[in-house]
Amino acid sequence: MTNALILGGTGWLSGRIARRMLDDGVTVTCLARGGRAAPDGASLVRGDRDDPDAYAAVEAQNWDHVIDISSRADHVTAAVAALGARTARWTYVSSMSVYSDEVTVGADESAPLHPAAEAGDEYEYGPQKVAAENAVRTLGDRALIVRPGLIVGAGDPSERFGYWAAAFDRAGAGDVLLPPTEGRTAQVIHVDDLAAFITATRVTGAINAIGAQHPLADVFTLFRTATGHTGGTVSADEEWLVARGVQHWAGERSLPLWLPAEMTGFMARSNAGYWANGGALRPLADTVADVLQDERSRGVGRERRAGLTGRQEQELLAELRRSPLR
Repeated sequence: MTNALILGGTGWLSGRIARRMLDDGVTVTCLARGGRAAPDGASLVRGDRDDPDAYAAVEAQNWDHVIDISSRADHVTAAVAALGARTARWTYVSSMSVYSDEVTVGADESAPLHPAAEAGDEYEYGPQKVAAENAVRTLGDRALIVRPGLIVGAGDPSERFGYWAAAFDRAGAGDVLLPPTEGRTAQVIHVDDLAAFITATRVTGAINAIGAQHPLADVFTLFRTATGHTGGTVSADEEWLVARGVQHWAGERSLPLWLPAEMTGFMARSNAGYWANGGALRPLADTVADVLQDERSRGVGRERRAGLTGRQEQELLAELRRSPLR
């Protein structure tokens, strides 16, 4: 495979895919709006996917591999229509969020999906990804649909996994506020492991590209060990946190990786297909070390897209210590 078109190619994941392909000797073209540079060695074609003529500069060419990660079904549908007939292999990076079953532990790629979004629907990430998958499936056995869960690593723009490196590191000898961990698991994949799989595999169909299941408490222990944290940890009850406006999973004033108790399957899905088709996973401790180094270089006290600020955490800890209920 020598000729690849990446729809994007200048972002966090797509840029790593481009870089790996270039290192493997592939000729890479990135189609993007042009707000960021393409990796050295790749060609950049400027195109806004909201524009009906976005693919005009690339649609007459034959492509060995097209890779798309868009979360908008209309973008994906238009790309398949413009480029599908001239493409030997198509990879679409979807998401675990396509699954409607968030309860079953160990569910595989046959698990039920959300109803696909339709034109005019209010935007919802999961249904959009399902509709995009449906467009890609029209390419038959030329298409691979990759369904990662939480993608982590240095430079992660969501800043979810990195929050815990920052929280333990900034605490030093102080306490760190934790969500409930009983029965909770975490399941992540390093961005470079995902990029390696996408560029190397020849499998088609749908694949859950995700890491092993780890008890959430064990993940916190890895962060504590990596940072050298010498303080304590204080766990709060679900109801207590929710009552104080602390969000699950992501975003401002959140405790990332924490999910509602009933979502037992959301971060506990089968990755057997990934392993069987050449996927590799680095040890979670190595991922934690990579993320910690990145957090320290970016500044653990900076403003973040996910988690609690240091001040918010201290205020909650102070209230929690005064409370008879946790």
